[in-house]
Amino acid sequence: MPNTPGQMIFLVALVLTVCALTSRVDCATAGTEWCYHLPTCSDTNWETIAPKHCNGSRQSPININTTAAKTDENLTEFTFTNFSSTTAQQTLENTGKTVKVTFASGVQISGGGLSEAYNSLQFHLHWGNGPSIPGSEHTVDGKRYPMELHIVNLKSSLNGNLTQALADSTSLAALGFFIEEMSGNATGEPASWKTLTSYLANITNKGQTFALPSGISLDDLLVGVNRAKYYRYLGSLTTPACNEVVVWTVFKEPIKVSKDLIDLFSNTVQVNGSSSPLMTNVFREIQPDQPVTTQAESSASTTCCSLGLVLLSLALWKYL
Repeated sequence: MPNTPGQMIFLVALVLTVCALTSRVDCATAGTEWCYHLPTCSDTNWETIAPKHCNGSRQSPININTTAAKTDENLTEFTFTNFSSTTAQQTLENTGKTVKVTFASGVQISGGGLSEAYNSLQFHLHWGNGPSIPGSEHTVDGKRYPMELHIVNLKSSLNGNLTQALADSTSLAALGFFIEEMSGNATGEPASWKTLTSYLANITNKGQTFALPSGISLDDLLVGVNRAKYYRYLGSLTTPACNEVVVWTVFKEPIKVSKDLIDLFSNTVQVNGSSSPLMTNVFREIQPDQPVTTQAESSASTTCCSLGLVLLSLALWKYL
């Protein structure tokens, strides 16, 4: 039995995020395979493969309708603890479903309208197939981005209690970041993503892991993103068992990455071994809408717009 918070967090991470998020089998239906690349086990059949949750009423991902998003004054800025650490990212893994990076203990998020602090466990990615098929999970006003990065976080107060975690509708907080192709003819940019993608050659086959050297931080990978602007909704895991236990935060600004680095994901890692298909189109299709909230327009922006209208009125007045 685990007897320290770190051990208990690892246990929940193992069961919830390794099994439910990126497992080799569906946790809700033991022994039943799910996948992205075969019609028999792809997301069109997840409601049958894992019926307990995958056909639920608050499933993810969704299309975010920006005009329908309601204002929520509680959606304050986040505090990101140890996102600047260059040693926090420990292992890179090919799970057969995605590429996943696990974190050392001590990485945490708080604020952002969350009820308490959450311990950050891992991030993983979703992508399509090169430039022709974008592969973000969420869409915004119908737009699908090339890739999406998910940082998975577990409510700190649960202390690794698996029973409580599965029963708590907000036990996990997922941060979603869109990845968009950098404009122009840039290659190998940004440097942090060039470094990360250089390690993909070490995990081409399912089950392979690579110990990440120090050097790049989560802040480095999230370069250029205003993390004060985001959408919020209550949803689920986006893979079986599709548990409806996730507070979703989807950031408005994308990470800009050059096309050559984005393409490495669909060109390098494979679903199984060397003779298996390349890992492509690893995303779930859009689920029914959920209520979405966002921040109020800033007072500075409102003041600026109001002042602009006043000046325009004064300018037009002399012609009347």
